[in-house]
Amino acid sequence: MKRQVEVFTANCPVCDPVVKKIKELACDTCEVTTYDLIRQCEDKTCLDKLEKYGIKKVPAVVVNGELLECCKDSAITEMELVEAGIGSHN
Repeated sequence: MKRQVEVFTANCPVCDPVVKKIKELACDTCEVTTYDLIRQCEDKTCLDKLEKYGIKKVPAVVVNGELLECCKDSAITEMELVEAGIGSHN
C-alpha cells in the first residue's frame, strides 16, 4: 500500500533539511510530493491543501491526508503578539 507524503515548505533554511530527511527516509512505498509555497503550484492546489489540512506554519508534513502532530502548533495570533509587548509604547 502506497504512503502519500506531502511536504509543505517555503524553500527556507529551516525547511530544506526537513525535505532532505524525508527523502532519505522514504521507502519504495512512499510517494513524496513537495509543495514550495513561495513558488506555489500552477493550479493553486497547494494553497487549497493548506486550508484543508489546517496548516499554519512550515515546514509541515502530511501523511495519508493527516497533518503530523509535530506540525499542528497554532499560528501566531494577534493576542500573542500584543501580550509580548508588540505595539505597546512602554
